[in-house]
Amino acid sequence: MQLHKRDVVAAATSLLDAYGMADLTMRRLARELAVSPGALYWHFANKQQLLGAVADHLLPGFDDVTGSWHERIAALCHRLRDALLSHTDGAELVSASFAAGQSAAMDHLLTVLGAAAVEAGVGSGNAELAARTVVYYVLGFTADEQSRLQWDAAGADVTQPVWTENPTARFTFGLQLLVDGIAAHSRTRS
Repeated sequence: MQLHKRDVVAAATSLLDAYGMADLTMRRLARELAVSPGALYWHFANKQQLLGAVADHLLPGFDDVTGSWHERIAALCHRLRDALLSHTDGAELVSASFAAGQSAAMDHLLTVLGAAAVEAGVGSGNAELAARTVVYYVLGFTADEQSRLQWDAAGADVTQPVWTENPTARFTFGLQLLVDGIAAHSRTRS
């Protein structure tokens, strides 16, 4: 049986969901696929490249979001958060892949968010920085949220502050602060 790249990514995604990012190793993946570890390197030069492909597999498309610039930013960020939360360690995996420059989907999301920032009035020289700031918020918030969920699942006795009760409302509030900041920045430039 010939091993296809999509099969490697699907198996890696299954391992991620079952064991988390720390236990997603090339050896474990090779065992899961019943191949030698070297066979994986035919498709991916290194683990970072594999993780980038898994990150791209986890992420939804971003081109079909419509509305005003602020509606698009909000919708894109909620879509990203939902995708990250739907997989064990999704935020950690995508964040690591994004930091390593291995996620084409995240690069595309930056382009889409940057275009919304330009439409809002952010100068083209700062559009990518505005987009990155929004993405960093989503990744950081969601990583924190997933960590708390893991502590809860492990039965840790962690005091739950009131601000953890409705994570979606907290996420939306923080996102609105960023969108308001983009709008305020744009007004001061006019």
